This record gives sequence, C-alpha cells and structure tokens, in this order.
Amino acid sequence: MRVLLTSESFLPYLSGVTVSVDTQARALGARGHEVLVLAPRPREGENPGPVGSPGPAPRYAWLPSYQLPRIAPDGYRMPIALPWTDAVADARRFEPDIVHAHSPFVTGLLARRLSRESSAPLVFTHHTRFADYGHYLGPLAGPGAAVTDAYMGAFWKACAVIVAPSTDLAAEIRARLPTDGRTRVKVIATGVDVSGVRALEPRDVRFEAGWPADVVVAASLGRLAPEKSPMDVLEAFALTDASRLRLVMVGGGPSEEQLRARAAAFDLSGRTWFTGALPRLEALATVAAADLFVFASRTETQGLVLAEALSAGLPAVAVDGPGVRDSVRDGIDGLVVAAAPAHGLTRRLATAIEALAADAQRRAAMARRAVDDADRFSIDRRTDELEALYRSLLA
Repeated sequence: MRVLLTSESFLPYLSGVTVSVDTQARALGARGHEVLVLAPRPREGENPGPVGSPGPAPRYAWLPSYQLPRIAPDGYRMPIALPWTDAVADARRFEPDIVHAHSPFVTGLLARRLSRESSAPLVFTHHTRFADYGHYLGPLAGPGAAVTDAYMGAFWKACAVIVAPSTDLAAEIRARLPTDGRTRVKVIATGVDVSGVRALEPRDVRFEAGWPADVVVAASLGRLAPEKSPMDVLEAFALTDASRLRLVMVGGGPSEEQLRARAAAFDLSGRTWFTGALPRLEALATVAAADLFVFASRTETQGLVLAEALSAGLPAVAVDGPGVRDSVRDGIDGLVVAAAPAHGLTRRLATAIEALAADAQRRAAMARRAVDDADRFSIDRRTDELEALYRSLLA
C-alpha cells in the first residue's frame, strides 16, 4: 500500500505525536509499504534524526515552516500548507491509497483535500485533548474550547475512520458522534519497541546526584508543563520517607524553574534530581535504571511513557486518568491511584509510592509481570491492527 502520513509537528521536536508518527512510518516501511510523511520542515541545520523507532526511514515531503514567537515550545515548527508548494505536489504525485492525518488543523485540512483528490480513505488519529491546553490561551480559553469542539465535530465527519489511542478516548469520541458514526472509531495505541527498550543500558543517576547506592529511586518522564501535573508528583514525594526515597524527573519544559525552586525547599532538598531535556533513548535509559515509575498526568490520550516504563520492567504508580488502565493493571504491574476527590490526591499518591517502595518483593513480582507481558504493547501488534484497518477500508 501507499500510505501518506500528515503531521502538524515532527522530529526533531520530541513529543508523543512525533514519536508516534515516526514509529508508524518506519513500521509500515519495514513491512514493504510505501510511506510518505508530509510534515513541517525542521529549522535550518537540523534533520529528523532517529529516535529509536525500528525500521527504515520514510520519504519526507517538507512543508515550509516557522517558529511561533510565543505559546509553542522551542523547536515546534508550524507548517505553511499552501497547495502550490513542492511538498504538496510531491504528495499528489505519490497517489496514496490511504491518507492518515495525525492533526486536524493545518495539515489535517490538507490531508482532507488530498484524500478527496486521490479518492483515498481519510484516517485520523486523535492524539491530543485540545481542551486540556486551554490555559495557554488565558482569557480566550473558554471561547477557544467551544470553537475547537465545533471544529472537531465537523472534521470527524470527513474521516472514514477515527483512531483513538485508548479505550477512554474512544468512548469520549463515540459519545459525541451520531449513532451511525460510532462504529468508525477504532482503538489502536502507539506501539513500543519492546526489545529495543529492554536492550537499553540503564543510566543510573545515583552517583551523579550524590545519593546512597541503596536508596529506592522513583522516576517520572515527560514534559515539565502544567498539563502533565509534575507538581503533583513533587508534592506527593515531599510526603514520603526522606531517608530512603529519591526522585529523578526526566524532561524539560516551561515549569522546570518552578519545580526546581520547590525541590530546593527543606522537605525535598537533596532528594530530587532534574535531568533537563534529554535525547529520547537517553531519557528512557535513565528511567530504566530506576526502581519504580510515577505518572500523574490526566490529559493524555494514551500515556505512551507508561507503556515504555512497563516494558523496561518498572512497576508504575499512576494517577487514574485517560488511557492509564489500558497500560497499568492495578495490583499486577503497578498501582492506580484514584484521581477524585482532588483534595487528598497528593497524599494518596504518596501512600502508593511508599507502599511499593517499601516492599521490594512486591516490586520485583510486578516488574516480572510487566516484562513478561510487555508484548501487548509491541509495534508488531499495533502494526497488525493498522494494516487490518487499512485493508478493510480499501476492500
């Protein structure tokens, strides 16, 4: 099959979306399909580069791009999808059998046009809960959410299939669709290179941080931004046993300065280590060296880092939220902490972290189950599902 993938952002900017697109493109290419990625051009002097996804690099059609002066993080390139650009001409000549959009906006509208022109089914993966990012719009958050909701409803109508990376998100989308459209929502999560994660050489920060070798290390991984709730992790950790527990926060972002200031307070001083933004494989290697994984975001569509941490053999302590229970099996390979009521959340999270940290035997049993069952996250399994979906549309 000839598959055109369109994305609003792409590598080298790292996010769940860009990793997902790269993983999908390389996995399909490894199975002999022709893949073209239509995405914003990296800034001058940069290139997508590998981030650990197995398989051959796809062909690229680069749209002109620019860096937003505000709101968007550094490195996030916005595409200019004018229909007469060379990239769009390349996409037309490609004559796709399937057009798969990974954003509903600039490149999503372009994908819709190319789908109609080529009579190819339009598939859309809904990666982002856009309403959860309203705080970046300030006083326009309310009107912005209303406009976005209306726009999404209209965009979904043009799609042959809407892919949701988790069962929770699929249920939310189905609830907003007419009855006759609900069967068009399919659950296909982003796959994890399980064997690649297992092969990583763990990067232990204990010595670098000046911590004793016998402390229990919890790790978190993700963008340090309000929508990811890293402060909840930090506040929960402040309530845990200071004598034997340490926390490594892997990642960077707009909240890093505020988090570092909080970690310098007396109840956390010396107990928290910030890595800053790291290349993806180095970040995963740092997580792999920890004893357990902590996750507090309630704005995910999948929570890819949970699947990656479990694949590395880390039991997880996760606040219940969208996509969490698709990855973490409470009491089997981790602990799921109730998100409600909001009052007392950090105490509940701290209690779960301490309970798992104090029981080495239970941690080891959960780690074994996580590793033994990690193939449920595998790229091969997800690609099987994607190929079956494409073939059903072409049939």
